Amino acid sequence: MEKNWSEFLMPYNQAVDELKLKFRAVRKQYQTMGEHSPIEFVTGRVKPVNSIIEKMQRRYIREELLETDMQDIAGVRIMVQFVDDIYEVANLIRQREDMRVLEERDYVSNSKPSGYRSYHIVVEYPIQLLDHEKKILAEIQVRTLSMNFWATIEHSLNYKYQGEFPEDISARLKRTAEASFMLDQEMSEIREEVQEAQRIYAASQVENKQLPNDHSTKESSENQTTKSLDDNKTDGDK
Repeated sequence: MEKNWSEFLMPYNQAVDELKLKFRAVRKQYQTMGEHSPIEFVTGRVKPVNSIIEKMQRRYIREELLETDMQDIAGVRIMVQFVDDIYEVANLIRQREDMRVLEERDYVSNSKPSGYRSYHIVVEYPIQLLDHEKKILAEIQVRTLSMNFWATIEHSLNYKYQGEFPEDISARLKRTAEASFMLDQEMSEIREEVQEAQRIYAASQVENKQLPNDHSTKESSENQTTKSLDDNKTDGDK
């Protein structure tokens, strides 16, 4: 019997939508308090069916074990500004009561041979269906913006070479991965200065919003004057 993929993936779509909403709410709370948010932005996706089938074949995962043996069907990616933010986000996730951390893999301190860096957290996340609760496995990847840029390029090249990169391409990817990480380290060194600049900019934006617009004020005043003159006209003048 052919698998009903739409029905199977529906809970995963719900889990991704809820997780994105919750992590974006965390960012909003930091901003409301006027504090630096370790979360820059959040994306998510459910693995496409063809990718699921390909991974099942490559990893010899039986269909009846799919929900437990494939941990990244539901995927959420959290981008941060600084390397230290990665570990702050990881700690926030550990402290949450609406999900349970099952596994953590630190590819930031221990990069993959290809140069890939990211922090992976597998969580068990409960969703509410019509008549019961269902626990979904989801993989949360936390990385800096530069790590994400490198990983996106590497992922695109992987489609072309199917993981078998020519030596020169592989060497260049490793060099750019190290250059990317050096950028992250340099930015971490001036983190306080960067955050102070961001606070000043944010404060100026708030101040600008509060200032009255001279043109709008003048126009409103002129409109009010015209309205008053009209109201004082007699029926014969109108």
